[in-house]
Amino acid sequence: MPFLELSLRCTEAEQPRYAHALEDIGALAVTMIDADADTTDEQAILEPGVGETPLWHAIVLTALFEDDTDALLVLSALESFDAGLDWSRASFRKVEDQDWERAWMDQYAPLQFGARTWIVPWNAELPESASDDAIVIRLDPGLAFGSGTHPTTSLCLQWLDALAAEGVLADADVLDYGCGSGILALAALKLGAARAVGIDNDPQALIASRDNADRNEVGAALDVYLPADAPQGAFPVVVANILATALDALAETLAERVAVGGRIALSGILDGQEEDLLRRYRPWFEQLAVTREGDWVRIDGVRKPL
Repeated sequence: MPFLELSLRCTEAEQPRYAHALEDIGALAVTMIDADADTTDEQAILEPGVGETPLWHAIVLTALFEDDTDALLVLSALESFDAGLDWSRASFRKVEDQDWERAWMDQYAPLQFGARTWIVPWNAELPESASDDAIVIRLDPGLAFGSGTHPTTSLCLQWLDALAAEGVLADADVLDYGCGSGILALAALKLGAARAVGIDNDPQALIASRDNADRNEVGAALDVYLPADAPQGAFPVVVANILATALDALAETLAERVAVGGRIALSGILDGQEEDLLRRYRPWFEQLAVTREGDWVRIDGVRKPL
């Protein structure tokens, strides 16, 4: 079935108002990409975090409407809903629904993280270069809250892959705080974890995580919660791919979630923000290490004895 597609460029500050207006008048879906990135730029998608929506300075918003929707009526409704926004930036085109999946598949080729972990678009072929013991996580392009392409997610996937090689993940329970698409929880389960818990403040992210878990045949081992509903308890492995401000605010909460001797990985940190976070987490963690990929940083460490 074809759709009417609206697209416009806006700033990070304007994005919530534009998205709210589009959703209010009945857009079937609203997505966003970095307006300044090349379509093959691996930084085009970010993993959303608890309490945060990572965005870029300039954004292209895309909204889908039913095929028979009148574009002029859409503009009229949008101007009536929020006349303070510049809707003259909007452009329209007709698209086929298969174009969306095809575009996603073309943009995101299978990617390898660490020795064994692969993120593969749904229905794409695993490259022949993959090892016989490759761990494959397949993502649905319709629910791609996080695709693994951004360095923040890549750093966490590499960390999980290394933990699996050490035997740390074997039959372990894992907490993915700010789970987004569930990609990190799924990777942990595929790499040998017995159970994973995902926490996110966005109900749609929880739906995406469940859907992706089911598609990867690990749904029975994944539980997802809003922060207020999440059960208490400490985990031997915790990963939090959110932003530095949220990591700072949640330091005590996250520390309480890591069992003594357990491992933690913190990501979503821009290069230059790590020193403040190292000081923030040092009271609870030792063996703190910093790993960089591009302009982004991961901090990982081991929980000190109480």
